Amino acid sequence: MEVKIGLIDSPRELVIVTDRDRDEVEKVISDGLASGDGVVSLEDEKGRKYLVQAAKIAYAEIGAADARKVGFAPLT
Repeated sequence: MEVKIGLIDSPRELVIVTDRDRDEVEKVISDGLASGDGVVSLEDEKGRKYLVQAAKIAYAEIGAADARKVGFAPLT
């Protein structure tokens, strides 16, 4: 699952690829936004942990991870 988090006052977004399913990721983000400490914690498929201050989150997009394409376009 690919998670894109847009941050307030930042032109870039944080992209995390995780092996969790959509409902689990949505629950983690929702719980983090609603909790008193205001931190969203996500772990990627390589075991790296990301902590994001909930007050700085502008949006979160949860979708299937795209297969990475490598190489050149076919000749026509």
